[in-house]
Amino acid sequence: MRDKQIFYHIREGFRSIFTHGLMSFAAVCMTVACLLIMGSFSLIAVNANQMLKDLEDDNQFLAYVDDSLTREQGQALEAKIKAVPNVASVTFVTKEEAWDSFTAEQDNQAVFSDEDADILRDRYEIHVEDIQLMEQTVKQVADISGIANVRAAMEIADGFVMLRNVATALAIILVVMLVIISISIVANTIKLATFTRREEIAIMKMCGATNWFVRWPFLVEGMILGLAGGVIAYLCQWGVYGLVVQAVNRSGILNIIDIVPFAQMSQLVLLVFLLVGIAIGAGGSVMAIRKFLKV
Repeated sequence: MRDKQIFYHIREGFRSIFTHGLMSFAAVCMTVACLLIMGSFSLIAVNANQMLKDLEDDNQFLAYVDDSLTREQGQALEAKIKAVPNVASVTFVTKEEAWDSFTAEQDNQAVFSDEDADILRDRYEIHVEDIQLMEQTVKQVADISGIANVRAAMEIADGFVMLRNVATALAIILVVMLVIISISIVANTIKLATFTRREEIAIMKMCGATNWFVRWPFLVEGMILGLAGGVIAYLCQWGVYGLVVQAVNRSGILNIIDIVPFAQMSQLVLLVFLLVGIAIGAGGSVMAIRKFLKV
């Protein structure tokens, strides 16, 4: 008996989709649009986070040792620097090592033949754990007695942090707006189906049918529409992401960007798209059928 009820609910859900084909198509398209925009901004946020993580791994700032200190006194500052919160690693670089590294990068080394390492200072190369806290870390290191000055590319760090925050905020705002719109369209689609069957629903209710028995075919309809939208949106997102990756790889300007491969996120993206699509469809169904159950 229960199997017959399940089959009835599924059959009625599919029948209603094809009966109102145009509205069903509109509901699926809106769900696809919602998921695509949600997915696109979410993937931008993911890549921004990855670039920020790479920057945290690669980026460093320099702390220069005061010339009045001896080499041993300068090296003794390492313990104080390591004690600063957010400092991940510290490397002491002598002025001779810094000079050799600098001249090795120059095309015309003869220009520097009259100079030597004494024009430089011993320094520390400092990596941070959280780049968002880099500014206060730089200030704390600069306040250490024996550190003459520090040099940090704060503009780069702040730029990546801002990019991630903006992408995340836009993703949240657009997702909320589009989910609400999508649920409304799905609700209107199913509301049309319930309106044409309002007398049937009333008879079923008077014959003792429970609210859930009446509700299930419409829930099935909404979930099928959402599921279809999720699958289509996933395939479109896969294609769009691939085109963006190709464009970035061909661009000489954007070579610094290391985009996360879609294959690393494909299963998670598919799962999220299917769950959100089903949630949109089910939510629209619940909104649509609610008032017709009051018989």
